[in-house]
Amino acid sequence: MNLLKSLCKQKAFQVGAVMALVWLFALADWLWIHMLPDSVLHLVFGSITGLVCWFVYKQSKSRNEGAIIFWSLFSFGIPVWWHAGVYFCEWLGLEVFRAYFARGGLAVFFVTGLIWVVWAVEQHAQKIEALRRQAFNLENVLTRKKQKRSVDHKIWNPLDPDAWYYGQKSPRLNQSLNGFVSYTVLFCLICMILSQFQGCTQYYDLPAGGGENQAVQQVVKVQKIIRKKFILNPYSAINYNTPELDDVKLELNEVTAHRYTKMGFGEGDGAGFAGGTSDGTVGFVRLEYPGGDWNQDFGIGGDMNMLLKYAELTGQKVAKKTKAYSAAQLKTFDGVRCPPLLYITGQRNISLGNNDIKILQEYINDKHGMIFGDNGGSRHFHNQFISMMQRILPDVRPVRIPTDDPIHTRPYQIARVPYVAPHGGEEALGWFADGRWVAYYHPGDIGDAWADGHAGVSQDIWANCYRLGVNIMSYAHIEHAKWRLAQKQSGGDE
Repeated sequence: MNLLKSLCKQKAFQVGAVMALVWLFALADWLWIHMLPDSVLHLVFGSITGLVCWFVYKQSKSRNEGAIIFWSLFSFGIPVWWHAGVYFCEWLGLEVFRAYFARGGLAVFFVTGLIWVVWAVEQHAQKIEALRRQAFNLENVLTRKKQKRSVDHKIWNPLDPDAWYYGQKSPRLNQSLNGFVSYTVLFCLICMILSQFQGCTQYYDLPAGGGENQAVQQVVKVQKIIRKKFILNPYSAINYNTPELDDVKLELNEVTAHRYTKMGFGEGDGAGFAGGTSDGTVGFVRLEYPGGDWNQDFGIGGDMNMLLKYAELTGQKVAKKTKAYSAAQLKTFDGVRCPPLLYITGQRNISLGNNDIKILQEYINDKHGMIFGDNGGSRHFHNQFISMMQRILPDVRPVRIPTDDPIHTRPYQIARVPYVAPHGGEEALGWFADGRWVAYYHPGDIGDAWADGHAGVSQDIWANCYRLGVNIMSYAHIEHAKWRLAQKQSGGDE
């Protein structure tokens, strides 16, 4: 019977080891390698998550007989559930829940590891003291604890509560504090190292096609509406045999003649960009940064609405979901095939380190990217964004973007910058360098107008907010497409 139990435990350990290796490979592929198709990742994350839940449930039935095995399985399940939650939330486009899973899972993982460290240190300390009790009688042990050991017999083992650096007062407490501090420092160090690990290069391909960067043709139709009225005679009763008078109302209807098949840049079939690929799409990418609410109106019901409207108004092929990248993740993109536009919003602090600023400088100067800033709700964010841009482009000063600038007239005419609330004023600011706008700052929460419900503003305002978004996205992608062709030609000349 004991042999059978031993074989079962050995087989369970082997199965668990195989599951761990498969899960680690799938995790590495999802984060860095990008070799496996989504269907395989769905199968791996879904099946392993289900198996772990089943093992934990089965072990819970006999938890009193094997508490250590149960809690070991439960602890192993925490990172599995954590990463599976993040993965499926990202796949379903539930970006807000994805952020909650990512941060909450990291915190739970940290606490779980800390509990195991404290437990292991305590178990080892008790084992050492038990061995000493066997070697010495109780009286010698008490005497030894009261007397300090000589310098020649100092104990250096941190797992031994009698180590000299724990002192004589509360050595067990000092040992626990040492374990806590050591674990915390090591955990943070590993997280910092992993955050800097770049992995494989990512690519952002433009959709194939062509078109022209011109204003959308607009036609104004005048409709005459006639209403009948009665005339009251002020000197007599109502005259029922009055002639009809025409109350003429001119109703102006703007009809937009979209040129879906020719919106883009260069020679090619359909709306798109010369040099693009059949698998390429226009995406919507925002910056994930610490210190603020970078994810407001993120994903479905916000960014995705804008991306779908872009597809509707331009006819170009767009991505299935929006994306968010940290500065370190943004660096993993290819030097040429990278996102042309980076959206930054929020209403609190923008906390970026010097390395993050350097990455954004390379994104603008070396990768020909463009930043689209949107004040999500405070004057404080206005100051934060201006300060961030001053760090990124110290030699460029922001200026007011005129309404007759191409970014405000192509493909749609924007007579006045639309906004939900003027948190940072009523004028758009821009940073101009190398013959193009490298940053556009919207002061009035344009992202809130894209969200479901449109923040309660009128249809005229939110419709113009969509059009302005189309203009900025189109401008950034066309400028990037021109630059890509120039890079390709210069490389071919060499």
